[in-house]
Amino acid sequence: MAGLVQGKVALITGGASGIGRATALIFAREGAKVAVADLNLGGCEETVAMIKKAGGDAFSVKCDVSKTAQVREMVAQAVNTYGRLDCGFNNAGVSPAGGRIGEIPEDDWDRVIAINLTGVWLCMKYELAQMVGQGGGVIVNTASIMGLVGERRTGAYCAAKHGVVGLTKTAALEYAKRNIRVNAVCPGSTMTPMMQRGFERDPRLEEAYNTSHPLGRLGTPEDIGEAVMWMCSDEASFVTGLALPVDGGYTAH
Repeated sequence: MAGLVQGKVALITGGASGIGRATALIFAREGAKVAVADLNLGGCEETVAMIKKAGGDAFSVKCDVSKTAQVREMVAQAVNTYGRLDCGFNNAGVSPAGGRIGEIPEDDWDRVIAINLTGVWLCMKYELAQMVGQGGGVIVNTASIMGLVGERRTGAYCAAKHGVVGLTKTAALEYAKRNIRVNAVCPGSTMTPMMQRGFERDPRLEEAYNTSHPLGRLGTPEDIGEAVMWMCSDEASFVTGLALPVDGGYTAH
């Protein structure tokens, strides 16, 4: 039985671990060829090895998504390797810079915006150019529940993720007639390596995060990846401009 993205070519940023790795494995399981990108090339290669061990087709590419030339080359490598680009999952990101709005150092603000917002825009810019030329495609951007609501001491992160939602909706309108769908996934708190490090610093945080989600648990990277894969599949052919919370009910409050 064919997978939901059988024969499609997917490019996944932030693919060295966490949500990116889980999504790459899910795409490969469902029949896609996968370009796995991250600044952490060693982690990318581990993801690719996992895909190949399971019988899938993938390759790794090192990329800093805040650098135009590297993003352009990343997309070119995916197309040169597999001939086209059907799905782009723009997932690379960094954690919030702490502090109230008036306390965030400029360097921290610049880093969060450069990677979490400008990086998504750059990936979209070159993915869209390829998809227009080939006659269609699908893009999913990683936003966050913090792209839908506010949260104290996460000003730069919230600003970036709200920006991702805005970019997503605008691109969906601009490219609908080009047979390109653009959506965003908005994860709730998810048990990624980044989250785990925070819990190791302060074990009390895990219970607080669990109880803040009505389902009573954190999400898994696979919870997010399955939603992304569905949005990229033909099962979601009438879905565009959506910012989909995958958050255990957090934003239903």
